[in-house]
Amino acid sequence: MTFAFDGTIARGLAHSEAAAKVAKALGKLPEWDLTHLYPSMDSLVFAADLERAHAESQRFAALYRGKLAALAEREDASAVLAEAVAAYEKLEDLIGRIMSYAGLVYSGDTTDPQRAKFYGDTQDKMTTASTELLFFGLELNRIDEALLAKAAALPPLSHWQPWIEDLAKDKPHQLEDRIEELFHEKSVTGHAAWNRLFDETIASLRFNLNGEELTLELTLNKLQDTDGAVRKAAAEALGTVFRAHLRTFCLITNTLAKDKEISDRWRKFEDVADSRHLANRVEREVVDALVSAVRAAYPRLSHRYYKLKARWFGRETLDYWDRNAPLPKVEQRTIPWTEARDTVLGAYDAFAPEMAGIARRFFDEGWIDAPVRPGKAPGAFAHPTVPSAHPYVLLNYQGKPRDVMTLAHELGHGVHQVLAAPNGALMAPTPLTLAETASVFGEMLTFRKLLDGTSDPKQRKAMLAAKVEDMINTVVRQIAFYSFERKVHEARRSGELTAENLCELWMSVQAESLGPAIRLDAGYEPFWCYIPHFIHSPFYVYAYAFGDCLVNSLYGVYQNSAAGFQERYFALLSAGGTKHHSELLKPFGLDARDPAFWQIGLGMIEGLIIELEGME
Repeated sequence: MTFAFDGTIARGLAHSEAAAKVAKALGKLPEWDLTHLYPSMDSLVFAADLERAHAESQRFAALYRGKLAALAEREDASAVLAEAVAAYEKLEDLIGRIMSYAGLVYSGDTTDPQRAKFYGDTQDKMTTASTELLFFGLELNRIDEALLAKAAALPPLSHWQPWIEDLAKDKPHQLEDRIEELFHEKSVTGHAAWNRLFDETIASLRFNLNGEELTLELTLNKLQDTDGAVRKAAAEALGTVFRAHLRTFCLITNTLAKDKEISDRWRKFEDVADSRHLANRVEREVVDALVSAVRAAYPRLSHRYYKLKARWFGRETLDYWDRNAPLPKVEQRTIPWTEARDTVLGAYDAFAPEMAGIARRFFDEGWIDAPVRPGKAPGAFAHPTVPSAHPYVLLNYQGKPRDVMTLAHELGHGVHQVLAAPNGALMAPTPLTLAETASVFGEMLTFRKLLDGTSDPKQRKAMLAAKVEDMINTVVRQIAFYSFERKVHEARRSGELTAENLCELWMSVQAESLGPAIRLDAGYEPFWCYIPHFIHSPFYVYAYAFGDCLVNSLYGVYQNSAAGFQERYFALLSAGGTKHHSELLKPFGLDARDPAFWQIGLGMIEGLIIELEGME
């Protein structure tokens, strides 16, 4: 017993020393400055804005509820309706600022009771305030179409014409005002509460790895360790803890799937994913074409690549914990934060100095939170906040090559959000199908710059392999996720799913997508548990595949004809949510409705795999 105890201490010390070494190599990591939004959680400014949002929402409702149809009949309809929309947009910006601050504070440590209460209380109050505003969009959509179109064609209302026309797409799925209000108010104790339970549960999980208790982010990071024994231990620790919490994750998943089914049924959505397609402003047939193209490409992409990777490791098959392992006999190092920053900014600057200038502000002005901390939200995101402020980026930076790509990805989002902000709170948000464009393009710019600067054959091979794996994770894996979600939501319509049902569905789509060269055993069955997109944004995941294939096509246009590309690209990003994807892609000669469009992006991935095969 004494020996085992001493061994545990020794291992713990070794891990602590290793962690300290990595921390030193990373250098000082930035933490964001949320005082740009509010001084503190208990500040008088924040309290005053809470009250102002509530009072002004009530005043707005008293001034306009039940009166929009009459305003549309006036000779000065464009002016009076524009005044109403401007006031509404101002309130949306205020409420968005308040909720962005509360959400960002909470994401910094979702296990802190004080932050959790702050977020919950703020959410309650802003739900009450925004309920007062629900009538506005509903009533606008009930105005006589000819009258509204006439008013929207004239200034000053014409400024918001794209938003008004976009809003009309929701009309077939709107409910009576009081039902909409009930759905909205109940969200706090409905899906939003289950989202919060998931976040707090995930953040509180700890995984025992050789005597050390690690958070989810740190444990997932071990799956990219150079030591196969470490990767295996991390995978087993993940599986053990996920399985121990299956009951909770199963209940959350079942409840949210049923909650969505109720909403879809009331709103008369036919397919389980139709509400997401509508929110993304993309046609179902376009998504179906994407999914069919990717699934048909599994054998020549993921199956082919993992068979190749297994050979590099001297095996017929790879265990699932080796799927993202670094290549053998290739030097691995911790990439300092300053190097990651300079790499991404350099890639952006080579494409467009203006793009690098926007991205540099994230570093210089405290818009990034990079360290891994207990309780911090896992993964990474770029939060646009509101047009009157600026975006923030959250990372869990650990110095891996993929972390540099994640930085490039999230800064791409950030640049997009800054460029779209002048459209205002109603038209700045971009549908998810286009929201991944700048992020994936930023990754591609960074990858190409790094690759062009690498002459060592082993390093070049490792970089190409890492890029192929990122593309497979973005395209193949996300479409497999989408297939899993479809199976879950379709099956849930017939009754509750057991944890075993969910694990079986997960394993079926993973086996199909990854192929025979990846060995999946029972330990992998509960890995669906930790994917936050399934919880927060059902069917979000196909947007990644859409964005990757789109960017591959865009990059091909850029390589073949760089002249004028930057101006067209910036116009696409600056449009925000004011234009449909077909209109935005037309200047590049691209059409996502053409089935051949998807083959361009998939062909680029296949080309990289062929290049790797030639390096053997």
